[in-house]
Amino acid sequence: MKTANLALRPAILLSLVAGLTVTVGLLAPPSILAQDGPAKTVGSGSNIPLAAEAPDQYVVKRGDTLWDISKVFLKEPWYWPEIWYVNPQIANPHLIYPGDVLKLVYVDGQPRLTLAERGGERVEGGRGGTRLSPEVRREPLSQAVTAIPYDVVASFMGRPTLLTKDQVKTAPYIVALRDSHMIGALGNEVYALGIGQAAPETRYSVIHVGEELRDPDNNALLGYSGLYAGSGPVVTQGEPAKIVMTDSTREVLQGDKVFPESVDVKVDFVPHAPDSDIDAAIIAVRRHTVMGQYQVVALNRGAYAGLEPGHILAIHQRGAVVRDNFKQGGLSARRTSRNSDIGNKVQLPSERIGALMVFKAFDNMSYALVMETTHEIRQGDRAKNP
Repeated sequence: MKTANLALRPAILLSLVAGLTVTVGLLAPPSILAQDGPAKTVGSGSNIPLAAEAPDQYVVKRGDTLWDISKVFLKEPWYWPEIWYVNPQIANPHLIYPGDVLKLVYVDGQPRLTLAERGGERVEGGRGGTRLSPEVRREPLSQAVTAIPYDVVASFMGRPTLLTKDQVKTAPYIVALRDSHMIGALGNEVYALGIGQAAPETRYSVIHVGEELRDPDNNALLGYSGLYAGSGPVVTQGEPAKIVMTDSTREVLQGDKVFPESVDVKVDFVPHAPDSDIDAAIIAVRRHTVMGQYQVVALNRGAYAGLEPGHILAIHQRGAVVRDNFKQGGLSARRTSRNSDIGNKVQLPSERIGALMVFKAFDNMSYALVMETTHEIRQGDRAKNP
């Protein structure tokens, strides 16, 4: 029997949502990343692209994410809803915990993943084993396996480096600094409106509203860059509430926005492909930066375009524009080497270099987490259906 292990990742979140059933038999889309050998498909009429070394079973480890587990069994993780086979006799069957045993089985000739053991206890689903009596599970829901690294997303939401138009309009803000200071820094006391009766010692991040962020496709205003200024706890409740700055990286000004430093991010979703055609521009959360795995990016498409949390998109690197000086072979190139403006411009094709997962969708833009990439991602690269 084949088994698999995953490298441990930072401890993180999530549950699987119920009711995600997709008809099996669709043609498998091309792999997001180049992989050796053809996709492994099994079962009569099945076109679900199983990984070449998909194990017969897998024991869930602490620190695993749903994305990682999907990659163990599937060549394309967004097929997870099509192979997850719910055990109806188990309370909360969509939750997966460390110690659970996932088994690859076949139902009507189609590959399915089922929960064979719950933390070491055998589960009866009509295919061997003994039926478990209902019992209360000892592990808290917070220990359930998550789709993406929760700490990365929560950190971004607590110290956002990109602000939507609605956040700029409605988020709490610094209205004044104590002793009529115009600029705040480490140790200063500031007053914030809009946080309500926040409990004392609740920490807040102060974010300065920076330059405009515009849609590269139509120049529409999407939001603003957010610059982290500092943070501190609430020391006096009220409207306004008083905050003492215990961390500072730049000056704190009146009008700066205030966000809870500890954010409860909802990520109860599973990887799946969008139903609608998506062609979005990738926007860096900081200008003039390149992006890699587990970095947050923004997209210039949102709920109005059909995006929702859990959607997987392929990342396409923009092809470079080069000069064609080679029509007559190397001799032509040598003659024109001193003048880079000679020769027709040629647009090289875009290349698929990775995948991202949407975790927050607004009306006209989204936040997404880069899940994997083979090259640096730059502002202006595209995100499309996988």
